[in-house]
Amino acid sequence: MSGGPGRDRARPPALVAVAHGSTNPRAAGAVSDLMALTAARAVRAGLPGLPVRAAFLGHALPTLPDVLRALDGGRGAGPPGEAGRPGEAVVLPLLLTGAYHSDTDLPAVLREARGRLPGLRISYGQPLGPHAGLLRALDRRLAEALARAAMTSAPADTAVVLAAAGSSRPAANAAVARLAADWQKARGWRAVVPAYASAGSPRPGQAVAGLLRDGAPRVVVATYLLAPGVFADQVREQALAAGARAVSDPLGAVPEVADVILDRYREAVPLGVEDRRRYA
Repeated sequence: MSGGPGRDRARPPALVAVAHGSTNPRAAGAVSDLMALTAARAVRAGLPGLPVRAAFLGHALPTLPDVLRALDGGRGAGPPGEAGRPGEAVVLPLLLTGAYHSDTDLPAVLREARGRLPGLRISYGQPLGPHAGLLRALDRRLAEALARAAMTSAPADTAVVLAAAGSSRPAANAAVARLAADWQKARGWRAVVPAYASAGSPRPGQAVAGLLRDGAPRVVVATYLLAPGVFADQVREQALAAGARAVSDPLGAVPEVADVILDRYREAVPLGVEDRRRYA
């Protein structure tokens, strides 16, 4: 006999999104808000009851090992007391490009976790980018920035700096450059130039100054970061000092990013018809 609606139905594997982490509390708050939005949109995506957890590589809690231990112990992804089912987790790097953290740091943590938690089935997914949904998120945030600055959208007269964190790995910076080219082609901006807050060049202020020297009537900056913090503050300060007319907020908790997370989850755990019935 059933113990109530849905109690005998298995839940999908937990989604564990791992962010870089920051000493700035605004960053952890933004990740928390994004996870709450992802859980809410999971219902629309056909994944009701999806357990969504956040973890951090450093500078904030909980750590990834902490979250995985909590999902272990024969309870699976269900609530405390639901014993007898092996745990399952899909770990996703909450990163906009693939680089050292997604290719080296996280796999090392997961190898250790699999050894320590043999009862927990762990899958590993891809970074968020590249994905068309991130372009839509950039569109949203830049439109908000233009509205705050009382600027109309005039792509042919507007040059954009796409400001990312930057990486010591050339392939990661090249991915940002490709995104800039795709965005320019799709939206018709006068130009879209990549810039990097840390590793890589040019810096955001240098990119703004260069576009103005080349005759751009106006330059705006799209912040290609997930959360506020040191890098986002640097992007804003450098860009405005160099003459940018507007700077967008980090992507944060917007529906487009939440949907990209759910897409990456589905890719890591393909769900067929029978699975969808099981998790309904």
